[in-house]
Amino acid sequence: MIIPTYNNERTLRSVISGVYEYTGNIIIVNDGSTDGTKEIIGSFPDILVLHFSKNHGKGYALRNAIKYACEQGYDYGITLDSDGQHFPSDLPLFLLKIKQNPDTIMIGSRNMEQENVPGKSSFGNKFSNFWFLIETGLKLPDTQSGYRLYPLYLLNNMHFFGRKYEFEVEVLVRAAWRRIKILPVPIHVYYPPEKERISHFRPFADFARIFLLNTILVIIAFLFIKPFGFIRSINKKNITEIFQNKILHSTEKNSTIIASVMVGFFFSVAPFWGWQIWIALAFALLFKLNKFIVAISTTISVAPLIPLIIYLSYVLGGVLYKQNSVLLAYSNRITLQTIEVNIVQYLIGSFFLGFILSIVGGILTYILLRIFRK
Repeated sequence: MIIPTYNNERTLRSVISGVYEYTGNIIIVNDGSTDGTKEIIGSFPDILVLHFSKNHGKGYALRNAIKYACEQGYDYGITLDSDGQHFPSDLPLFLLKIKQNPDTIMIGSRNMEQENVPGKSSFGNKFSNFWFLIETGLKLPDTQSGYRLYPLYLLNNMHFFGRKYEFEVEVLVRAAWRRIKILPVPIHVYYPPEKERISHFRPFADFARIFLLNTILVIIAFLFIKPFGFIRSINKKNITEIFQNKILHSTEKNSTIIASVMVGFFFSVAPFWGWQIWIALAFALLFKLNKFIVAISTTISVAPLIPLIIYLSYVLGGVLYKQNSVLLAYSNRITLQTIEVNIVQYLIGSFFLGFILSIVGGILTYILLRIFRK
């Protein structure tokens, strides 16, 4: 059991005592508490303790606790907040679930519609659930719950960046990207009256950190995770069979197949990074093209080729947009005007490169169809 705590002397003793009824394998992380936390922990001589001289944040505490638990030989760790909102009596629910679903992250799912739930907590949870869905394609009812079971051996070799509350978002998203299964476990939760609540969540600073993290995760998801995931899903199948069923033996006209390839090639290098496949699919839907072929064609702009695509776009833009611009990296003086010129040059070049690639792709597709499709 992993219990991070910071200045929760009013509830800490009862939380530890409640956990003791189910297990004595407890790790307490005292994250720089300045109240009577140290004395309370000292009254439980059999538990393992990590003491930090100053407060670093919940994410930092959990990261160190996960590493420490692995060093102690534990395979699984259940995290529990020390503010008294969670019930140790729900522990058996996690143990039962993990027996049925090994190698799975279990996350406690609270009833956020019950009485005394703060409005900001309900909104924050819905906000977090929405971005988790966008970043992973998975739907969870509660992504902010601190009551969780982690397979420690699956997380120990991962390097995390979040040091405060944003860590609990990061670990779920990145675990999902690694195809680690995540399951919700319905749990009880207690929200005391407003005057009795103790919260170290800083509405502006912590929300800003979570928002920044989600922004970065969305960019990574759309630039790398989703495109590569799509490619991996294709590689699992027989490529020859896909080529025959989707193209050679399909009922599509040659002109439709050629147009689908051209649209995919064009948008693969167009300056809509992260959104190319979605815009291309919108065009396919609008003009009744083959959505599968369009999606496959947009994957030519894989990560290793992106720098080359950007450079070629810039060079071609220089041919058409004769402003004698110099790459910003080699310019001795960077001004708003030079930035504008470089951006315009790149945009013009990227559309021109997309046009060239679409023509080349269309011609090659026509030749291949003439050869293989009789």
